[in-house]
Amino acid sequence: MSFDHILAPFAAALKAREGLDLPVHTPIDGSLLATLRMDTKAETTAAIGKAQEAFIAWRDVPAPKRGELVRRFGNALREHKETLAALVTLECGKIHEEGRGEVQEMIDICDFAVGLSRQLHGLTIASERQDHVMQENWLPLGPIGVISAFNFPVAVWSWNAALAWVCGDPVIWKPSEKTPITALACQAIFESVAREFGAPEGLSQVVLGGVEVGEALVDDHRLPLISATGSTRMGRAVGPRVAQRFGRCLLELGGNNAVIVAPSADLSVALPSLVFGSIGTAGQRCTSTRRVIVHRSLWDQVYERLATAVQTVACARTGSPLEPGTLIGPLIDRGSFEAMQATLAEVRPQAIKVSGGERVMHDVYPNAYYVRPAVVKIAGQPDVVCRETFAPIAFVMPYDDLDEAMTIHNAVPQGLSSAIMTTDLREAEFFKRRSDCGIANVNIGTSGAEIGGAFGGEKETGGGRESGSDAWKQYMRRQTSTTYFGHTAPQLAQGIRFD
Repeated sequence: MSFDHILAPFAAALKAREGLDLPVHTPIDGSLLATLRMDTKAETTAAIGKAQEAFIAWRDVPAPKRGELVRRFGNALREHKETLAALVTLECGKIHEEGRGEVQEMIDICDFAVGLSRQLHGLTIASERQDHVMQENWLPLGPIGVISAFNFPVAVWSWNAALAWVCGDPVIWKPSEKTPITALACQAIFESVAREFGAPEGLSQVVLGGVEVGEALVDDHRLPLISATGSTRMGRAVGPRVAQRFGRCLLELGGNNAVIVAPSADLSVALPSLVFGSIGTAGQRCTSTRRVIVHRSLWDQVYERLATAVQTVACARTGSPLEPGTLIGPLIDRGSFEAMQATLAEVRPQAIKVSGGERVMHDVYPNAYYVRPAVVKIAGQPDVVCRETFAPIAFVMPYDDLDEAMTIHNAVPQGLSSAIMTTDLREAEFFKRRSDCGIANVNIGTSGAEIGGAFGGEKETGGGRESGSDAWKQYMRRQTSTTYFGHTAPQLAQGIRFD
């Protein structure tokens, strides 16, 4: 199968990074898309220096003018939406409709950031001293390092980059080694816009590589903030290294998201959310629904209906994500498939029923890994359920009262997204106050987030917040400033006299 027509719009960007270091395969059929040159540690260090030079110039550009660059970039993304969406699908395997949605997220965050560029305001604070004015100011922070994951190869970078640029910060992006082509494509689009705008060189850079390049970013004191998206294991390595040099970390790590289905739930509302949460992006979302905690009176019914719906969709709509009508594409690679099989093998002796989980289409795509999503009926929550498996597995378990449901819900180390299906207002409000996750939804699933709200989670999810609300403050430094405008010796605070 040839994918040249998808790669063609970005051929120049790929040509410039040709090499022998990094083979890039598509999960659609396992074929080789490109072989790229990775950056050395020295080249990464030089890129950080270039970003530092860009920061000196960019921080003095008025924020609304910085917003104008982001506005133009958003318009360029609109022009390239279809070609970029196809590339996202080709490289990470999500269905084309989800690829379009991911590029739309980039456009949306650009729109958000443009408005934000005129609202980077602080406070005027009442002073206890006569003839004093106290203010809180927000100032550009410095170059930002962004480390992104394969499953959202462009959206998460844009959440960081659009905000960082309007806040006055350059961005150095290390994409996943599994999805570097989409990063080079985005960089090419941005560079075209930046040249026309007259932005300083080095405002946006992409570095390709593995652990050595990541460590160069994490350890460099010239990057005051590292935003890293990936596994909890990765976060455990990144967090202490950045903290050791007193840098800031914005960590978006694992999820083990649950939906509680209460006795009053409207199942016509709940089931579509459960299906998408379980199988969207072939279960490779940090917000995928991993656990379904169902009131015992509905346990059998919800399991059977969910398993039937998932397998019906899987049988009819699994295939190449580039084909219209496909709803389930491939896992990213063999490693993901093997992790899924290991989890299912571990849980089967404890499970009541297991639906799906097997590899499919291997006769058509012998070098790709398509699977039937698995739905597991289980009476408890053993250790294997408490660990995140980045694959389409949904565990369906019972509860007897809402206190028990919340105990089950909160008994995992991750804390990203959560939901309850209920028509009882009291249950909904109780759930929102007891969920230990950064996201708590009512009558919608765990997957899917608008850019207007801050995105992120608690516990082993890392505690970071990206995208909307006041997440912009992480890309700036806070300064408290006091001005005295009197004519005699200024007073000291707390009434101290020093005559």
